[in-house]
Amino acid sequence: MRTLPLLLALTLIAGCSADLGGRSTVKNAGDEMLKLRAGPGLGYRIILGLPDGTQLNRGQCVTEIGQLWCKVSLADAPQVNGYVSADYITVPW
Repeated sequence: MRTLPLLLALTLIAGCSADLGGRSTVKNAGDEMLKLRAGPGLGYRIILGLPDGTQLNRGQCVTEIGQLWCKVSLADAPQVNGYVSADYITVPW
C-alpha cells in the first residue's frame, strides 16, 4: 500500500515537469499582437505586444480560469518576461 502514494507522487512530478523549459514561437497573434502580461490572466497589466514569429524561452504553464498561460521570456532579451496565452505560442507537448 505504501507504493501507491509514491507512484502517484512520481507521476505528478513527471507530469508537471513536462511543461518546464523549452523554446516557443508566437503564432496567429495577428495585427493585435500577443500581449505579454505581468501575470497569468487577462486582468494583469500588459507589458508589451509580441508579433508573430517572436522567439520565446518558455517556463512553466498554469491554468487560470480554464485558460492555459505560460511564463516566458524573450529569447533575445531574457530579462523581459511575463505570461502569455498558450493558444498563441508553439508548445511541443
